[in-house]
Amino acid sequence: MYETYWAKMEDKGSIMIPGGQKLSYFSSADDLCWFMEPELSDAIRRLHSVVGNAVAEDKFIVVGTGSTQLLFAALYALTCTNSHLLDQPVPVVSAAPFYSCYPGIADLVRSGLYKWGGDAGKFDREEPFIEIVNSPCNPDGSIRGPVVPQNDSRKGKLIHDFAYFWPQYTPIGAPADHDIMLFTLSKCTGHAGSRIGWALVKDRSLAEKMVGFINIATIGVSKDAQLRAAKLMGALADQCGRENDFFKYGQRLLTDRWRRLREVVDKSEVFTVKDYESDYCSFFKDIFKPNPAFAWLSCDHISDTASFLQG
Repeated sequence: MYETYWAKMEDKGSIMIPGGQKLSYFSSADDLCWFMEPELSDAIRRLHSVVGNAVAEDKFIVVGTGSTQLLFAALYALTCTNSHLLDQPVPVVSAAPFYSCYPGIADLVRSGLYKWGGDAGKFDREEPFIEIVNSPCNPDGSIRGPVVPQNDSRKGKLIHDFAYFWPQYTPIGAPADHDIMLFTLSKCTGHAGSRIGWALVKDRSLAEKMVGFINIATIGVSKDAQLRAAKLMGALADQCGRENDFFKYGQRLLTDRWRRLREVVDKSEVFTVKDYESDYCSFFKDIFKPNPAFAWLSCDHISDTASFLQG
């Protein structure tokens, strides 16, 4: 989707790493996330400050091989401390429709610490839980908040998956400020192949446990990918509000795609597509409708739309 932009801005997003540099596992011995390149940490904080989509100044940053690894790390960190007190794995829930990979992530290793618990909207058990809040939601593009009510016996931990919380996809109302917030380079710049994600974490001990998980799993994260990500995010921040503003480019592209999609759907007697409310965006200083990366098609006459489309 973003190839044309980056082809035009090739010099702004390119790096060269001499063969004799970046050989060590370690990046910054003084940083809690010791395998994170300082350039990446600086670029993350700067970009969030410029865009205004998350409070990063007072957070610990944990870098991962994509936000999927960080979700594994967060689930581990939230459940490992009191594992000796658990009679059974902690349910992991998310409001339907949820990202299709969440069940697989929660159940992949058949952990004794946590397991997939299904739709957060139907969770009514009086026990601890973890709720993944995906906003804007993949797949339907809606803005989400926590769904499961909490009480003395039903105490939950929240993980906010903000992969698509960038202004090309949705109006940014105010900076998000939560305990665990996950972001990914793939949805921010389009560079999915670099496999870089980051978590903004309030609690130091929780961040330390996430770092410990990644240390055991992969002994850190590729320095080459980190430095490329830092360069790309720096280019985004540099161009904000200028002629080659990446987020403005992305918004125009998605707005046009949604316009064309709606024209086709409006002529259809079978499908409808979700409509969205306009909202004010503090980044663009304008009011507009969200332009999600996915279209949530529905049909009143077909029970399984996915199978129908697959033929």
